[in-house]
Amino acid sequence: MKILSLDSSGLVASVAILEDDTLIAEYTLNHKKTHSQTLLPMIDEIFQMTGIDKKSIDAIAIAAGPGSFTGLRIGAATAKGLGQALNIPIIRVPTVDAYAYNFYGNEYTLICPLMDARRSQVYTGLYTFQGEHFICLREQCAIAVEEIIEDINSRGKSVIFLGDGVPVNREYIEKNVKVPYTFAPAHLSRQRAGAVGALALKYVDDNNFPNIRKETAAEHVPDYLRLSQAEREMLEKNQG
Repeated sequence: MKILSLDSSGLVASVAILEDDTLIAEYTLNHKKTHSQTLLPMIDEIFQMTGIDKKSIDAIAIAAGPGSFTGLRIGAATAKGLGQALNIPIIRVPTVDAYAYNFYGNEYTLICPLMDARRSQVYTGLYTFQGEHFICLREQCAIAVEEIIEDINSRGKSVIFLGDGVPVNREYIEKNVKVPYTFAPAHLSRQRAGAVGALALKYVDDNNFPNIRKETAAEHVPDYLRLSQAEREMLEKNQG
């Protein structure tokens, strides 16, 4: 099975092509330009460089959220357009799950992605592995960093932190985490479309991933986890 994989859920834009157990190509950019400027050109370039025909793609895997509202919308619009044009399904992968999947096989520590959700919150979850089995201990959620640190401390197991929420909350982590901890190195600390695609392929091979699902391009909508600023302001206005 050949998959085009996309992640535009955060500051990073990432595109990959995977076929079965092979990561054919991955293009990741984390520098200044917006996803509206980069995502489509990156997709075009990765197909040109590999010589792969878009019509040979069987599905599109996408980091479906949470994350940046604008980034998720751009990714969703791109995936939906390609999916409809090529008449192929979309495999939606939770953003935080894919983040954690960067540390495949790490059964000795907890894996805690932290995405800066602003408004004193992070998008996060807790994961580990049992052999090859990917275990979700706490599903992705939008909470205060204090809450996830309290959860980690209560489990009494070492943890690795990754994500763009780490620099924002590093001082708090260093002062309040009571278990052994470490921070992911640069090459594993941000979103990667390769991880999104690998987790999507795992789902296809073993349909035992309740948070991942296949859908048509028309059905796909991002998972924001919380209301947008405009929706919050409208709700507050109506309540007022």
